[in-house]
Amino acid sequence: MVMTAATIHELVGQELGVSAWQTIDQDRINKFAECTGDNQWVHVDVERAKKGPFGTTVAHGYLTLSLLASTALEVFEGKVSFMGFLNYGLDKARFITPVKVDSRVRNRIKIVAVEAKGPGRTLITTENTLEIEGEEKPALVAIALGMALG
Repeated sequence: MVMTAATIHELVGQELGVSAWQTIDQDRINKFAECTGDNQWVHVDVERAKKGPFGTTVAHGYLTLSLLASTALEVFEGKVSFMGFLNYGLDKARFITPVKVDSRVRNRIKIVAVEAKGPGRTLITTENTLEIEGEEKPALVAIALGMALG
């Protein structure tokens, strides 16, 4: 069943789905560093990071946060019917466990709230848990807001 603005409220409190696993390799970390100018050694200096607190390089917290957009699109696709969907903001984001290079992560999404915001606009609040394969605790948990159009 494809959810619409009129029926998506039925999903409040339920898990919408889980994205596929994505590997966070050193090339991806380096490209993120290059794009953002965040070249801190713990992310990009492989040799120095071996002697650091994690024994290897780790992904930027904001790199892991940025994965919410693509993973949410993957999870929502085919399950909801809207003309468009815009990132509206975050209510809360907590970085819990560093993502070591070559780890795999995925996003588990739960619908927290749905609120009509006028004709053709529905605010959807989701809880996003970015899990790390083989780790007890997630990389991050974020309450994200999305404005569904149509």
